[in-house]
Amino acid sequence: MRAITAESLHRAMAINAVGPALLLKHFHALLPRKERGVFATLSARVGSIGDNRLGGWYGYRASKAALNQLLRTASIEIRRRRKLAICLALHPGTVHTNLSADFVAADKPGVFTPTQSAQKLLHVINQSTPEHNG
Repeated sequence: MRAITAESLHRAMAINAVGPALLLKHFHALLPRKERGVFATLSARVGSIGDNRLGGWYGYRASKAALNQLLRTASIEIRRRRKLAICLALHPGTVHTNLSADFVAADKPGVFTPTQSAQKLLHVINQSTPEHNG
């Protein structure tokens, strides 16, 4: 809690919520009106308010929660004109990267390589239906 600063909160929001929201603002019109189309963005499980059992990571958690709300809200609006549109906020799993290196060992069960995570994300995107919107 002592590490919270306005600068760190602004940065996390800019990267994790504002950036994807602006992409959605400009690209949602490219989703087909009468066919399936998908807008997907990377969120994170730590953005879940109900699933927060550890605390910490204030800016990152808040920015991912904000992203989830922005995407959910946009999915409702987009659905009015694009019945088959799908807006997804995806959790990539625990991926061995520089971000996670200090917290999770690469050989821990359930930790994915970036390639594995990308393959799983593409599978979810490809299998999604309009019922998964939002």
